[in-house]
Amino acid sequence: MNGTSNYSLIKEIKEYAKENNVPIMNDEGINFLTNFVIKHQTENVLEIGTAIGFSAISMALANPKLKVTTIERDENRYLEAVKNIKKFALEDRITLLFQDALDAKIEGEFDLIFIDAAKGQNRNFFEKFENLLTDNGYIITDNMKFHGYVDKDESEIKSHNLRGLVRKIKDYRTFLEENENYSTIFYDVGDGIAVTSKN
Repeated sequence: MNGTSNYSLIKEIKEYAKENNVPIMNDEGINFLTNFVIKHQTENVLEIGTAIGFSAISMALANPKLKVTTIERDENRYLEAVKNIKKFALEDRITLLFQDALDAKIEGEFDLIFIDAAKGQNRNFFEKFENLLTDNGYIITDNMKFHGYVDKDESEIKSHNLRGLVRKIKDYRTFLEENENYSTIFYDVGDGIAVTSKN
């Protein structure tokens, strides 16, 4: 498939996401992620949270050797992701699983684990899948700023549920900072990205 076709199909996915309130990475975030997989010659990715397949497809297009196993629990998003992956003819490189990531039984080794699902579960996802990471691999977590709410004073956040979610993201950040087995760099790109590697 040529670049022009890819560009128009990516545009379609972005428009669908906007119209249907599906959270996908913004341009700055996806550029960071795709440049990362190119730079590190990433070949095996485990993605927690497919949504409609935007980031999995973008990574696969960026690196022709890359394979993605990606998990989605929302049926409508899963079915949309299946359609999108077929449009790009990437079925042989993107394996899509329809289930809750915390229930999933995944085997194999991955040089990148990308966490982009329920933000309140970040630590649970990290601890469930970290044993699948290769020695030189990375865990990337998106939405560390969560639309700017993480940097706000909690008293400014009116919604009780949102306050609780922001607190969990802050706790996860502390977990990463204090984890002696890993080193984490926080990037102020997109919606805030954490890149974690083994010590």
